[in-house]
Amino acid sequence: MMKRQKRDRLERARARGYQAGLSGRSKEGCPYQSMDARGYWLGGWRDAVDDRTVGLMAK
Repeated sequence: MMKRQKRDRLERARARGYQAGLSGRSKEGCPYQSMDARGYWLGGWRDAVDDRTVGLMAK
């Protein structure tokens, strides 16, 4: 049970990082202190920035 809660929390951190990256916020804006959540948030942020770059090139 605990494992699933942790995974859900990390997935939420990743989703929030992705949203932040899409909206052009800086990665310094990461609200998480815990290394795990921070890593997930930054991963989502990076994916969003990559997706934005690809999207801009595709136009």
